Amino acid sequence: VPNLQGPRYVSPVPSGGFVVSEECGDVKVFMSSRKLLSSLSSKYGHQFGNPAGVCVDTDGSILVADEQRRTVHLFPEHGAPICLVSTGLQRPAGMACSSSGHLFVADTVENCIKVFKYCVRPP
Repeated sequence: VPNLQGPRYVSPVPSGGFVVSEECGDVKVFMSSRKLLSSLSSKYGHQFGNPAGVCVDTDGSILVADEQRRTVHLFPEHGAPICLVSTGLQRPAGMACSSSGHLFVADTVENCIKVFKYCVRPP
């Protein structure tokens, strides 16, 4: 995939595509054909500081750690972005989310993994 601006983290999307964070301050979503589907900055009008870790949950929502702002935002397929974590992170980097609604965030300043419960789905 050419023409990325400092690609940092990548995560697969359930539909077969993938999402990439760029050091320049954007997150891009690609189809399985590697064709650009959307830019989260453009689609949601969201201004990133320095996007780092990305992951996609079972609902297809994209979660992004912002290293500069020390936050994690959730970008649903429909609707406005939701700030999931706004305190307690020093430098969020890599992330993963589980099917049970847990979010795992690597904090490189505190040398640890922080675990958050962000979504409770009925069985």
